[in-house]
Amino acid sequence: MKTIKDYLNERILVIDGAMGTMIQRLKLKEEDYRGERFKNWPIDLKGNNDLLCLTKPEAILNIHQQYLDAGADIIETNTFNSNRVSLADYKMEELAYEINVAAAQIAKQAALEYTAKNQNKPRWAAGAIGPMNKTLSLSPDVNNPGYRALTFDEAAAAYYEQVKGLVDGGVDILIIETIFDTLNAKAAIYAVKKYFRDTQK
Repeated sequence: MKTIKDYLNERILVIDGAMGTMIQRLKLKEEDYRGERFKNWPIDLKGNNDLLCLTKPEAILNIHQQYLDAGADIIETNTFNSNRVSLADYKMEELAYEINVAAAQIAKQAALEYTAKNQNKPRWAAGAIGPMNKTLSLSPDVNNPGYRALTFDEAAAAYYEQVKGLVDGGVDILIIETIFDTLNAKAAIYAVKKYFRDTQK
């Protein structure tokens, strides 16, 4: 059976486009983000796009399907901010693993559906690992340049949890993307390698 590497040796594989702008087009309201499960959450949730994997999975699936209809070979999970560091903005750190699993399952479902329609054009789900909302190289306090809001170990642990969720959810590949701080990127790479060393996958 041919792997994604085999196909990459034969042709260029097309990846999907931005998830955030597609979600914006839906003009969702606060209650859409909350759903029934988070109806009484103490803070606003609008803007927490990754949460939609739990509260409006059909909307995320439809976005994946639109990109697949347009010809994408690879679709990215809706997990750009699905790490406990970024989710802390919404007091949802404990949902990081669950969101990643759900997002991976949605993307994988779409990829499998379209692969079944055309076996000659297989599709793949890519686990998207984003930048975090805190940097390891820069201080958030201009008066204290030596201060760091996050340690390397904390970042690596958060990324490790995300990787585990994405892999458990069934993604085919992992993509570390849009990370502007090279030390954050290093923490993500470290977490990916450590996860595969630990699990022997």
